[in-house]
Amino acid sequence: MAPGRDDPDRKLFAEELKAMRQQRGWKRDELAKMINFSESTIGNIEAMYRAPTRQQAALLDKAFDAPGTFARLEERIRGVAFSTGFRPFYPYEQAALTLKTFQHTLVPGLFQTKDYARAILETHPGVSEQVVQDRVEGRISRQAMLNRTEPAPPWLWAVLDEHVLNRDIGGPAVMFAQMERLAELARRPRINIQVIPGDRPHAGLLGAFVLAEMDEPPVMLHLETGFGGQTVEHPQMAATMVVLFDTLRMEALTGGASLALIEEAALRWKEGSET
Repeated sequence: MAPGRDDPDRKLFAEELKAMRQQRGWKRDELAKMINFSESTIGNIEAMYRAPTRQQAALLDKAFDAPGTFARLEERIRGVAFSTGFRPFYPYEQAALTLKTFQHTLVPGLFQTKDYARAILETHPGVSEQVVQDRVEGRISRQAMLNRTEPAPPWLWAVLDEHVLNRDIGGPAVMFAQMERLAELARRPRINIQVIPGDRPHAGLLGAFVLAEMDEPPVMLHLETGFGGQTVEHPQMAATMVVLFDTLRMEALTGGASLALIEEAALRWKEGSET
């Protein structure tokens, strides 16, 4: 089963869309023309392969002359255990054909082990154990997309500052497991991980970000901040960040050299966990 297809809120959205469309006697291609999206987009939403975006929900409400029905259902889908800043980006991440992420401080969320994620999320002030647990499970659930078979996982390009490999998050044992996970992912055919040497200044030191490239809209941007991040629907800014990402890739080591660096870090953390 594709990730998200067991989500009751996504299921409710899909069933409501299909029922309303059939009640009107509209075919998928007819509805697609009304909202200026492809027929395959409608099909993927109804089959729960793709989560609807906020824009799509608003357009569906307009097409059906509904009183915000789809907007409310889409909001419920986004109301999973993520920060408010990340929730709007979640459907784009799950629907992306290509994801490009840069991190200068932490391992990207899609790559984190459960213990590494917990060690980070426990540091947030004023959160209960249940909130931490919910957020850990939410973060790990996002990773199901990396193992799916239909549709294929996204192409994933990650550029990391070397300090990500050396920052102690949760202790040597947690870091060893995390580096092992990172190395395993780097060997996958649809994932490319490159590392920028720690002694090399670069343009990414001011902040981490993620780019989700799709058919519609073409590129969405998520900026990571101390307030849980920000999803940006701004084509010009997204285009600028695409250029920045390509610039960072030029500063990074090759995939093979980066993998060797990750494996060296794993060995150091393993030795530290045994002392």
